[in-house]
Amino acid sequence: MQVGEIQSVFDLLAMLFFNWQMAALTILLVLAAVADCRSHRIPNQIVLLGIVFAVIDQCIRWPVQEGPLFVLGGVLVGFGLFLPLYLLRAMGAGDVKLLAMVGAFLGPADTVRVALATMIVGGLMAIAFVVLRGTVSRMVQNLRSMFQLGLLDALVGRVPDFRVTPTISAGRLPYGVAISAGTVGYLVARQLGFT
Repeated sequence: MQVGEIQSVFDLLAMLFFNWQMAALTILLVLAAVADCRSHRIPNQIVLLGIVFAVIDQCIRWPVQEGPLFVLGGVLVGFGLFLPLYLLRAMGAGDVKLLAMVGAFLGPADTVRVALATMIVGGLMAIAFVVLRGTVSRMVQNLRSMFQLGLLDALVGRVPDFRVTPTISAGRLPYGVAISAGTVGYLVARQLGFT
């Protein structure tokens, strides 16, 4: 890359993060990630503040009919995408609510893309997490048990139960970090024209 191209990239990124809506979203995501790392919980206050901010912002920027629908659509998509993972105990309720908050800012279509980016980041984090903690074999055993038991349940006509007992878990991953990194990564990629 030449100096002019590098300057153009920095200008595009500055346009993204000096946008007050995206700056507010980024700050809320950083707060959520830090809280998740410290306590394995994402405070409801962060999520609620983000959704209220997004509603007010969208109502200011769009006509009264469109702003709330944009926010509601994003919240429902974000909530709906990660709710099954919560029901399987693969994710905490705070993580589901955090993606719903992201949806309030970005709307339905971008929320789907953020969820995909988040799953990629989360998968990479999970691999690094179990490797660094030395719990790879525990993770493999848990995955094998979940799918074997799930297959047996399905064969006998029961609803498969893929939950892992917390005492034999390979560890708890602060997924708020993955949601934050996936969201910011997607926003940067979109701003630079990669999506």
